[in-house]
Amino acid sequence: MGPSNEEGPPEPSCPAMYQLDIVLKRGKNLAIRDRTGTSDPYVKFKIAGKEVFRSKTIHKNLNPVWDERICLLVETLRDPLYVKVFDYDFGFQDDFMGSAYLHLESLEHQRTLDVTLDLKDPQYPEHNLGSLELAVNLSPKEGDIRDATMLLRRNWKRSSKCQSMRLSDVHRKSQLWRGIVSISLIEGRSLQPMDANGLSDPYVKFRMGHQKYKSKTIPKTLNPQWREQFDFHLYDEQGGFVDITVWDKDAGKKDDYIGRCTVDLSLLSREHTHKLELPLEDGEGVLVLLVTLTASAAVSISDLSVNMLDDPHERRHILQRYSLWRSFHNLKDVGVVQVKVIRAEGLMAADVTGKSDPFCVVELSNDRLQTHTVYKNLNPEWNKVFTFNVKDIHSVLEVTVYDEDRDRSADFLGKVAIPLLNIQNGERKAYALKSKELTGPTKGVIFLEIDVIFNAVKAGLRTLTPAEQKYIEDEQRVSKQLLLRNFNRVRRCIMFLINTGCYINSCFEWDSPQRSICAFVIFVIVVWNFELYMVPLALLLLLAWNYILIASGKDTRQDVQVVEDLLEDEDEEFDKDDKDTKPGPWEDSRDKNHVLEDMLASWHFEWIKAMVDSEKKGFMNKLYAIQDVCISVQNALDEVASYGERIKNTFNWTVPFLSWLAIVALGLATVIIYFIPLRLIVLAWGVNKFTKKLRDPYTIDNNELLDFLSRVPSDVQVVQFRELKLDPNPSPNKRKKNNPG
Repeated sequence: MGPSNEEGPPEPSCPAMYQLDIVLKRGKNLAIRDRTGTSDPYVKFKIAGKEVFRSKTIHKNLNPVWDERICLLVETLRDPLYVKVFDYDFGFQDDFMGSAYLHLESLEHQRTLDVTLDLKDPQYPEHNLGSLELAVNLSPKEGDIRDATMLLRRNWKRSSKCQSMRLSDVHRKSQLWRGIVSISLIEGRSLQPMDANGLSDPYVKFRMGHQKYKSKTIPKTLNPQWREQFDFHLYDEQGGFVDITVWDKDAGKKDDYIGRCTVDLSLLSREHTHKLELPLEDGEGVLVLLVTLTASAAVSISDLSVNMLDDPHERRHILQRYSLWRSFHNLKDVGVVQVKVIRAEGLMAADVTGKSDPFCVVELSNDRLQTHTVYKNLNPEWNKVFTFNVKDIHSVLEVTVYDEDRDRSADFLGKVAIPLLNIQNGERKAYALKSKELTGPTKGVIFLEIDVIFNAVKAGLRTLTPAEQKYIEDEQRVSKQLLLRNFNRVRRCIMFLINTGCYINSCFEWDSPQRSICAFVIFVIVVWNFELYMVPLALLLLLAWNYILIASGKDTRQDVQVVEDLLEDEDEEFDKDDKDTKPGPWEDSRDKNHVLEDMLASWHFEWIKAMVDSEKKGFMNKLYAIQDVCISVQNALDEVASYGERIKNTFNWTVPFLSWLAIVALGLATVIIYFIPLRLIVLAWGVNKFTKKLRDPYTIDNNELLDFLSRVPSDVQVVQFRELKLDPNPSPNKRKKNNPG
């Protein structure tokens, strides 16, 4: 029998590709993940385990409106669209807010459908986490299979240039702020008493989006005077809200809530200082603030081919802007820094595949920008240019490399800290990456090119005002190594004073007749001819003498090596702790092992369990109280040691700019005291102090000398900011005693 010529009914053709158009409209009644009763939600889309979209973040909203359009090309309808919602936490791990599946096979083709997805937590399916509203249109993509495959490859290749370009655009739009919100916390009035003595120990927390600030605590008062100033970045042109909560500090137990208030920035005019007296909700009393909204400073992200300092005309304009002739124009605008993040080499492998997904974060004080992610690469190239305004020339530029993880916080790969005054303009340089504590090397190098242009007069005047406080600080914890290090630093300062006293006493004891005769002659001449102007003059001569010694090659700065050895030993102790605790491949036991856990682990488990069951609250309060005392002692030792080291480093010319500034100040003091009678100087000082509050009732008090010393690095900071020699065979576990360059 020959073959039949009959043909069956034609099968419907299966398209090689589908185009999925999605409009992410809004969310409704999303889960609360922040203490303020709100969240900062964003949405991720995944297909077949790969992330294909990430929305922008809507701050402080449980009913966010996105209205974002996404166009995806999919090869098969068998893989559902996996939708996940997260709460964005700046500097911390983002919180999960729910997920849902959209099954593409159930969608009608070439018709726009409104879809509502109910969000659920797989671990707690009974919890209601709100919903997302989408508009979805699925249409077959006809055409040559090869063209479709290329489109698919282009669409799915999120691990290389496509994802990088998309993320680059998203970062550029979401990171750049459009203005500055300057807030001065002045005082509180008639706050609610929370303690048994009829008083409170109030402090204030501010939050605007992901930005946070916590004031100092004023003990035992219902009318606190804070006098603190700080800035937030304004990302929304329409304004935004600043949430303010007031708390009573309680040692050893949970702090008491006093009240809250909110500032609606959309109601405030620009370029004008507003005095606000805000009554506290849920409590008693009033907060007094000064709020100023100003236009954004010049901050930008661009590619290497487009940067302002490479344009001769633009560079000349910036040099004129920060010339000495404009020293007293806009004193807050000290300068500008441009950072070119070129590439990194030899990074640590953070994923099980032996690769990493690195991105780079550039921070200057509270200004924070980041590059796109380069996927599956240990030698990434970013080629990005970041521009920041410099508000304080003593700021430190921090460049940190992280490994991006899809559904959890990023892994640390390495970090460098570069003081702006140490930068050589226009020099493309390789920096060896350091550990989180900046005390030892880790694997990899990063290539940067940095330019700093600033006005020296503005920078000098800014040195005599309070330094900007970082909003995001590492949580303080008790560390045996840190406590020992601070104790040894204080002991070194005390030993210096004791040795100085012994040297002076040896002159009185005539241990060396020649030295005693010289000391006696100098004593008689100085006392006989002493004038007050000789005090700053003597300090001026000491600075000049050390400068001559350093210039002639006789460097007296040897004490830093001792601190470096202390930090080296501390690193070894940390390494030993890591080895003992055997952390997982991505964990750092130093970050996980809190002192409370260490103390609990030192006792028998059953005994602890019995005590906690019987007196859990009182026992835990005692432990927290002990921890607070240990942290206070640790911080006090650090502060005492730091001030001693900073005074020494001023005279040792550790930071030449600050030492020259000290010479100018001491020279002026010598001339003023020499020519102007002391009584007039004291009179002028007293009149200024008495009338300061009358002239400006909301002025923020400061001590110029302490502000100056706060800019001088301590010995620990000197070691942290020192560059490491490049190691041809870097290893994260390698420690060298003489690695600084």
